[in-house]
Amino acid sequence: MNLVRAELERLSARRFVQLMVVLLALAFAVTAATTLAGSHKPNADELSSARAQAIQARENMEATHQECLARQNGAIPSSDVGDYFPADCSELDPIRHDRLPIAADFLPGVFSFGQQALPLLYFLIAFLVLFGFLVGASYIGADLNSGGVVNLLLWRPRRLTVLAAKLGTLLGTVLVLALLASLAYLATFWVIGQTAGLAGHLNGEFWRSLGAVHGRGLVLVLLATALGFAIATLGRHTSAALGALAAYAVVWELGARLVLEIIDAPNSDLFMLSSHIGAWLSGGARFYDEQLCRGSTGSYCDGFYTLAWGPALLVLLVLTGGLTAAAFAVFRRRDLI
Repeated sequence: MNLVRAELERLSARRFVQLMVVLLALAFAVTAATTLAGSHKPNADELSSARAQAIQARENMEATHQECLARQNGAIPSSDVGDYFPADCSELDPIRHDRLPIAADFLPGVFSFGQQALPLLYFLIAFLVLFGFLVGASYIGADLNSGGVVNLLLWRPRRLTVLAAKLGTLLGTVLVLALLASLAYLATFWVIGQTAGLAGHLNGEFWRSLGAVHGRGLVLVLLATALGFAIATLGRHTSAALGALAAYAVVWELGARLVLEIIDAPNSDLFMLSSHIGAWLSGGARFYDEQLCRGSTGSYCDGFYTLAWGPALLVLLVLTGGLTAAAFAVFRRRDLI
């Protein structure tokens, strides 16, 4: 317990951590202030007009779907139809759409919490992931580079215990901070929606969906924190983690992706870590591959394949767990002087 308390004091005293917390609060304040300044409470006329436009848009979608079915059944000759219709009319079925037009879609300059809470949460998660990675890398990297770990081992000469205490304290602190930040963040925008905009349709499905994304985001933040910690431990410096991140982004996410597209590699998105991150965070992802439709004759082919959240999470866990285990194994045997 004394070791954990000491690590917590060391973590909170680091200037880089304090700077990142200030930047987190600043980004939060700027986003909230910008949203508040660009929104207003709609009056009765605006709401009435928006509802009428939403109803009209839904009716137009249904009419287009019926027209497609009529052409497909031969009730309307193809020559009499000037608009483009897909071969599969189910694509136009309003029931199969993720969402139908609502009044908030036709209220420019009005913030709707129900519509924009999810994109705002994605923005916060992205910032917290970066926050966790940088704090995790700097926390252990600075101690290894400055000799702080050696001094700590003189007091508690158990390497794995010390490293585990550092990682556990780091993950616990980042988790608490991420929870507090996300709750304050969403609560602030909920208040903005209530006072200077629209609350939106906040039913049980909305809160379940938002809670699911929030939970998956917290897992991703912890994985990024452990990943930064592990890479910095292996490289004995904060810059090792930053260099590895930059190298991966440039060499693999950009360079290798381009090469895979040139050689027409099948399902190339499955080789990208960003694809697995997106699939985990959103509960699944669809990617397009034109090769899936090559050779198909007559039958309908949309060219999409799906990456489920389960395999995506497994890849992230294996990568983070493997690097963390390697960091502990190297730290146990390495000469720290």
